[in-house]
Amino acid sequence: MKLYFTKTPRIFTRIFSNYTWRFSSDKKEIYLTFDDGPTPEITDFVLSELQKHNAKATFFCIGKNVEKHPDIFKRLITEGHAIGNHTHNHFNGWKHKTTDYLDNILTCEDVISKSIKSKLFRPPYGKIKTSQGKELIKKGYKIIMWSVLSADFDTSISREQCLQNVLRNTNNGSIVVFHDSLKASEKLTYVLPKVLEEFSKKGFTFKAIT
Repeated sequence: MKLYFTKTPRIFTRIFSNYTWRFSSDKKEIYLTFDDGPTPEITDFVLSELQKHNAKATFFCIGKNVEKHPDIFKRLITEGHAIGNHTHNHFNGWKHKTTDYLDNILTCEDVISKSIKSKLFRPPYGKIKTSQGKELIKKGYKIIMWSVLSADFDTSISREQCLQNVLRNTNNGSIVVFHDSLKASEKLTYVLPKVLEEFSKKGFTFKAIT
């Protein structure tokens, strides 16, 4: 299945420098992010694990999932995590007209904004047209990409490989992608506690994106 980079090549960050790929490497801080939730079967687990390490994270939520699971969404906010927009219906930007894509993002924004204001956005699959990105930035959005992809969604790799994807590639200022989805849950329940424990031992803190 592998059609992705577990560590984002620098050329991507240079070409698309108007997107955020990582943060300053001066401090021992890591930015864990979770896409596709909230999902009852896994998001609560993620929150409980984060709580054990006083870790904050950023959740890029699908609007329709927020509508379905408002109590879990409220818990994300109550426990001090950052919220981002991940479209209302998990749209692939490459497959949609810019107007339709933006409308779907704004629908998600309407849902999220009933509880919290957020101008963070991550494109599903990392796929977004230049025209779409420009329009979002005009609307005040920060487009958050990543420097480390855990690949917890990849059913062809083992959970041990997923763990190594994170441990080997994460350092100061890294933005790491996980998914609080059913598809990723088998790997995430194995990997996340170990990542939190390992980097905590090394003196790292886990920060939300603002």
